[in-house]
Amino acid sequence: MEFINPNWPAPNNVKALSTTRMGGVSLVPYESLNLGSHVGDDNQAVSENRARLVTAGDLPSSPVWLNQTHSTVAVELLHPTDEVLDGDASFTRKPKVVCCVMTADCLPVLLTDKEGTQVAAVHAGWRGLLDGVIEQTVEQFAHRDLIAWFGPAIGSKAFEVGDEVRRFFVQKDHQAQNAFVAGKQLGKWLADINMLATQRLNTLGVSDIYYSDICTFENTDKLFSYRHEGQTGRQASLIWLE
Repeated sequence: MEFINPNWPAPNNVKALSTTRMGGVSLVPYESLNLGSHVGDDNQAVSENRARLVTAGDLPSSPVWLNQTHSTVAVELLHPTDEVLDGDASFTRKPKVVCCVMTADCLPVLLTDKEGTQVAAVHAGWRGLLDGVIEQTVEQFAHRDLIAWFGPAIGSKAFEVGDEVRRFFVQKDHQAQNAFVAGKQLGKWLADINMLATQRLNTLGVSDIYYSDICTFENTDKLFSYRHEGQTGRQASLIWLE
């Protein structure tokens, strides 16, 4: 099993990783470490993949999985649970509770305060990002001196959106116009989701941001990409306190 480890100066008690698509048992088109139970894969294969993740990732408990709907809901986790919770972000102040979000092009954002007292994982697709899922999550931190890491997501050369998406973002924040470049077709734009998320964090006073700089769309040998593949699996980004 192969992981992507954040390149950030997090406190020593903060542990984090992102999975790849390698090291599981799922079959085409979900090969092989699909962690999503909602994409049409065999449930037994997903369960086995999740069990392998706990072992290979040396997790202190099973991740708390979310039913993600591109909302702005940030769920507080007080203890490990097998219950699937509704939300697009989770946060905890409790040791050994694993926050987790699944993606296949959307941006996973991991957050910790510099004291190592609280962590969070955010699923930032363009809808949640536009509506304020990052703001809602940052608001839950008692200490606002934060560090962020952006995991693998669709890159700015591949993320084509319509004119209405650009307009929505610019209406919210004028500086968002810098995150869009005109596409080859009239009314189409290439969006930089990393820049859009950076702008939101900067506005909140968070400037210590680190990037995986890995495009899911361009790396389907290692990562799932919904835009590239259509029917496909999900990778996960996880964070916890020791």
